[in-house]
Amino acid sequence: MNPPELTERQAFLVLNALPNIGPITLNRLLEALGDDPREVLAADKRRLESVRGVGPVISASIGAWQTHFDHAREEETMATAATDFITTRDAEYPRLLKEINDPPIGLYRKGRYDFSQPCVAIVGSRRTTLYGQATAKKFGAELARLGFCVVSGLARGIDTAAHEGALSVGGKTAAVLGTGIDIIYPPENLALYRQIEAEGGAILSEFPFGRRADRQSFAMRNRIVAGMSEAVVVIESDVDGGAMITARFAGEQGRLIFAVPGRIDQNTSAGCHQLIRDGATLLTSVDDILNELNYLDGLRPAAIAEKPAHVAAGRPANLTEDEAKVFECFRGGAILAPDAIAGMTELSAAQLSATLMMLELKRLVVKRADGAFEARG
Repeated sequence: MNPPELTERQAFLVLNALPNIGPITLNRLLEALGDDPREVLAADKRRLESVRGVGPVISASIGAWQTHFDHAREEETMATAATDFITTRDAEYPRLLKEINDPPIGLYRKGRYDFSQPCVAIVGSRRTTLYGQATAKKFGAELARLGFCVVSGLARGIDTAAHEGALSVGGKTAAVLGTGIDIIYPPENLALYRQIEAEGGAILSEFPFGRRADRQSFAMRNRIVAGMSEAVVVIESDVDGGAMITARFAGEQGRLIFAVPGRIDQNTSAGCHQLIRDGATLLTSVDDILNELNYLDGLRPAAIAEKPAHVAAGRPANLTEDEAKVFECFRGGAILAPDAIAGMTELSAAQLSATLMMLELKRLVVKRADGAFEARG
């Protein structure tokens, strides 16, 4: 098939998949050739190499595009996997992402979320503490309840907790992958991946099917996470963590940066403390984010509707299964030590500790001076 026979979307799909061509060069080529990807594929070697950053390797890759990429097979795979490909021409493409220096020319997408509401990213360490997980879930839930789309990278630790927090209140969340959209990494997040798609969120990747993870792909993923968001929240990151790369991209892109403080004797928060020293906003509540966003023309999405509370059951709405199980133990004003709660719920020590912390953050239970817990009056 000759380039003129390709549709514009097919030509975008081909260009996006070609090796040795970064997004900056792709955008330069499009700008030089009338913003038409078909013209880029049809251009001769001399015309291509007149564009800054394009040499013999790139021009050869474009000239031989049919040997590098089978767009028909890719489209068949996309159809089978219920995946579409949105380009910078589409209304569903994240608006802010178009404004960065090196936006992807297209994104593979599972799920139908259209990014019509503002996004806030929550990122942090894969090696996290219970405090970090609980905090990420809390901010993910509160931002989603306010109508923001919570963006993260589906990684272990903070990313996972942020996605789960948004989903726990029926909110929207988007996961940006550093792999092809068909590769779930880490594999234990398959259920979360499916839940995000099923509940109206989105899975995004700029990489073709089958692309494996590497250090470069994760950095490219991080620029998208920052680029599509109004603000980036960093929770538990050491000074060399991937979340610091996302924060750096956010700074370069003019996004708001928030950092949650942690213990001074734990390396897991050393990066957050460095960000605060360097001028990031110290984050203690979602109100800190809302106050800063007020400077951006009062930006604030419509809050999602509250789920009906189960008043008859005597239980607040929007509790996870574990939280509801633990909260039930306090019916009738019981005062319980953790060991007693563990015996009643059969939760592990780690699960119980995280669950009690979430109930404390939701102001449903309080820890007494003797270490026991009781429901708030």
